[in-house]
Amino acid sequence: MSDRIKEMMVEIEDLRQKLKEEIEQQEKEIDYEIKNGYIKFEDEVLSKQKENMKHLLAWFGETPFVQLLTAPVVYGMVLPALLLDLMLFIYTCVVSRVFKIRFAERKDYIVFDRHYLGYLNIIEKLNCLYCSYFNGLMQYSAAVAGRTELYFCPIKHAKKIAYDHNYYDAFFVYGDGDGYPERLEKLREETRQISS
Repeated sequence: MSDRIKEMMVEIEDLRQKLKEEIEQQEKEIDYEIKNGYIKFEDEVLSKQKENMKHLLAWFGETPFVQLLTAPVVYGMVLPALLLDLMLFIYTCVVSRVFKIRFAERKDYIVFDRHYLGYLNIIEKLNCLYCSYFNGLMQYSAAVAGRTELYFCPIKHAKKIAYDHNYYDAFFVYGDGDGYPERLEKLREETRQISS
């Protein structure tokens, strides 16, 4: 990887961090605090949120019937998701011990906090619970797969891919086999040092 590409990667990461800080600054306008893992709104804010909640009868009345019929299909994905979650747990336990790879922590990806929002009814909270779990699990599995790929096969694809994970930029250029075994071992050693 050229020095210019490395510089650009640092610049992009700096911009991401600045964007994150700017978004966090805007989010501070909403008054809540996180205490011992629980989110607490001021009573006035929570009361105002509850005024904006769509009650169940209104929600069911406005939801197209065909959408309600899809619920078993949508929620049926919970079973394969739970199986994937279990397999990821087993995989990370085994692989991290054998190959000394530090994997991302599940709790950093699967976050349940939308049920504290007063403007969501029970169905919307259930939907948010489902989406938080499912999307968090997909992101977590991508992080685990990315770290695995970084260790076992850190070579970029010749064909461009639609999605690349956080570690893809560190991969070797496709077709560049010069000193591959040595570079691979060096990268593996660096991989063992990465904390998340």
